[in-house]
Formats: sequence, structure tokens, C-alpha cells
Amino acid sequence: MPNTKAISVDAVPSGHEPSVSGRETADTMLHGRWLELLTPRHATTTVMLCMGVALFAFNGFLVTTVIPSAIAEIGGGHLIAWTVSLYLIGSIVSGASAAALKGRFGARLVMLAATLLFLAGTLVAALAPAMPLVLLGRTAQGLGEGIVAALCYALIPTLYPARLVPKVFGAEAMVWAVASFGGPFAAGWITETLSWRAAFLVNVPLALIFLLLVLKTATPHSSADADGRMPLSPLLLLAAGMLVLLSAGSIVDLLLSALTVLGGILLVGLSASRDRGSRDRLMPQGAFGLGSTVGTGLWVVLLMPVAQATSAVYIVYGLQHVFGYGPTAAGGLGAVMAMSWSLVAVVIANLRSARARRRAIRGGPVLQCAGMMLVAAGMALHILPVLVLGQVLVGAAFGSSWSYLNQMLMAASSAEDRDKTSGLLPTLQSAGYAIGAALAGLTANSLGFAEISGPDTLRLALAGTFTVPILWTLPAIVLARRAVRLAPSPWGSEPGLN
Repeated sequence: MPNTKAISVDAVPSGHEPSVSGRETADTMLHGRWLELLTPRHATTTVMLCMGVALFAFNGFLVTTVIPSAIAEIGGGHLIAWTVSLYLIGSIVSGASAAALKGRFGARLVMLAATLLFLAGTLVAALAPAMPLVLLGRTAQGLGEGIVAALCYALIPTLYPARLVPKVFGAEAMVWAVASFGGPFAAGWITETLSWRAAFLVNVPLALIFLLLVLKTATPHSSADADGRMPLSPLLLLAAGMLVLLSAGSIVDLLLSALTVLGGILLVGLSASRDRGSRDRLMPQGAFGLGSTVGTGLWVVLLMPVAQATSAVYIVYGLQHVFGYGPTAAGGLGAVMAMSWSLVAVVIANLRSARARRRAIRGGPVLQCAGMMLVAAGMALHILPVLVLGQVLVGAAFGSSWSYLNQMLMAASSAEDRDKTSGLLPTLQSAGYAIGAALAGLTANSLGFAEISGPDTLRLALAGTFTVPILWTLPAIVLARRAVRLAPSPWGSEPGLN
């Protein structure tokens, strides 16, 4: 069994084909055990990837818990929204550039630099005497974490055989579930027991462990594309678009908010258009086109988080102000979706049939559509079990389809574009949540959310807000079916299945 230290995270070793290539037969994808992730060949790599996801996941839930305490000490309450927005912008922009940076400098150097940037941002935020410095630290955290998350995805098809890829995604889903459920509680306990600064500093030992794992797992790599240039124009347009989109939530005037959302989406679209014509692209060939598996599949990766974002923004608020639950109970119920995602991902990772995997991909958006309908109905009718069941179905939608959808897109990409596709997946997910949050805020404001005081009118406004995202799941249903139909064997649909 090869020593883990010899595994390169920069390139596929000589004589070893990418593990999820389109040339791989169905038989090689059918067998794999969970314990293989912990064998000497894969154990350190598995822990490294899960630790990278843990940093990203835990840090997101930590900040929403500790920032109110930070504001109480150092002020800057009017800047609270930017603690999340600047982090998201940084992570999306840096994540989009991760594949290009990896190609030029190698994954090891880029991972180390990104983690050090995240550590620097953590220290700046934790020691900040005023909110502007917290924002600076959060931006640095986002820039570092965006690259780490993207490369953790990009390395999966290189370091694991295809039979283990769904189990790697299942392990990462478990990390997300633990972070979503335990992160707020842990951050709250540390903040109350010690301070909000100590809660921020929890990231330091985690990041240092991750650094050691990268050093142990990675091998030096001389760049294969030292002359490649970073396409700055698409990156700047993307950053501007996300900045405009995330600003829309703080605009009270409905017309101005709608124009801001539209402008942000147009800038993001222009970024994708400019990138398509660039010699050194950020995205894979045919991204968001409708004539290939990669193009249609990336739309699904974007649209499902766009639809889910409404629940991420308003579900806990609705549980508190409509159903009357306290923060702890509402937060626990709000984590049901993540728990469902994790549990279903673990179960679904054992699928052996290629046909069942295709059905899982096609069924994900369908389950999400049904779940969103139940969430809206549960809120409108004030029936908590219906709402919770809807959240369970939405989690099951992601858990059942996400790993196989991601794996299919990696397999359908050319060797040249596989890093771009893999690294784009978590970045696109974050972008989807940001776009969905902006659209959710626009919908809520159009229904008079800001002026509502009574629980009954609030309930109806939230029910309407939860209804609109159902529309985003409909094209996802169609595009998921098309992506599977266009996919190479063994992913492509068999005759009579469409």
C-alpha cells in the first residue's frame, strides 16, 4: 500500500488516469467501502479534505453567533451585514480563481498560502479594536477559505478512485451537518464563557492542523502552466456583481432594490461571458451552455442553492416569530435540513447501480421542489410538522443527488478542464446562495416584510416568500434530466429512461 506522503495533490502520478474519467467503466464504480477512506493510502488525505470543509463550514456558522457580542463591545452595528457579505465575495472570487492558481503554482503552494491568509484574517478579526478591522479580517478569511474549499473539491477526482468519490462527499456532508448543528452551540458557549475573540481564535489550531496535513499529504510540484495569466476582467466583473447583489438586502426602496439585484445578476452574467472568450479561462469549456453535460449540470449546481437560500435566510426567523420558538429550539429545527442532507448522503453513497445513480441525480431537483412546496404550505397553514417535513425533503434532495451530480460533472470534463470544473462546484454553490438570498430579500420586501408587525400577516408574507423559490427548482428539474442524458457512459441515460 503506497505511503500517504507520496500522494501528490498537484498532479495525477505518471501512469495513473484520472479516477472519474469518462473512459472508466461502470463496473469500477460499483464497489467501495467506507473503511477504505481510512486505509493508509487515503486516511491523511481524507482527514485533510474534511478539515478543509470543516474550516469553511464552522467559520460560517460561528460568525453569525459571535458578531452581536462583538458589536456590543466595539460597536459598528450598521456594518453587521458586511461581515457575511465581504466573506462571501472573497470566497467566491478566490474560489473562481483557484484552478488557475493551482495550474500555475501547484496545489501545495496555493493551499499553504490560502491557509496562511485565512489565519491572518482570523487574527485580525479576533484582535480588532473596531468593526472596520473585523471586516478586513473577514475579507481575508473569505479569500483564503474560497481557495481551500475549491481545491479540496478539485483534488477529490485526482486522489480517489471513482468508487470512493460518493463516500468522500458523504464524509464531507457529515462534517457540514456537525458544523451546522454544533457550530452555533459551540461558538455561543465559548463566547459566553470566554469572549467573542476566543471564539474567533478557535480557527487558529484548526487551520494549523490543516497546514500540517497539507505538508504531509502534498508533494512539491513545478508548475505546468507558468506562463498562464489570470483573467482579471472576469474576476473583477464577478466581484462587482456579487458586491452589488449582496448590497441589495440593505436597500429599503423596492424599485431600487429590484434594479440592484438585476444589475448584480447582469454583472455576474457578463463575467461568465467575458470568461468564455478569454484565452486563460476561469471556467471549463462550455460552462452554462445547454449542449453538454458540464454546461447543463453547472446550471443545476447553481439553481438548487438559489432555491434553498430563502430557507437559509428566513426559516429560523419564521420559527421564532410565527411559531413562537426560542433561539435555541428554532436553531435546532433550522438545522434539520443539514442533518437530513448528511444522513441521506451517507445512505446514498452505497448505491451500486449506475441506473440508480442517474435516478438520484434526476430526482434531486424533484425532491427539492416537493420540499419547498411543503415548507411554503407549512408556513401558510401554520402546521409545523408539514414545514419540518419539507425541510427534511429539501435536505434529502441535496443528499441524494449532490455527490453523484458533482462526480458526473468531473467525469464529463476533459482532462484539461477537470480542475476548473471541480474547483468551480463549491464556488458556484456559494454564488447560488448569495443570488438566492438577494432574490429572497427582494421577494420579502415586495410583500411588505419590513413593515409587518403582526404574526398572522408575517406568516402570509413568509409563505409567499417561500413560494417563489419553487420556480427556481423547475428549470433545475429539466436541466438535471438533460445533463444525465448528455453524459458519457456510464452516466448517460439508457434508452427508454427519459
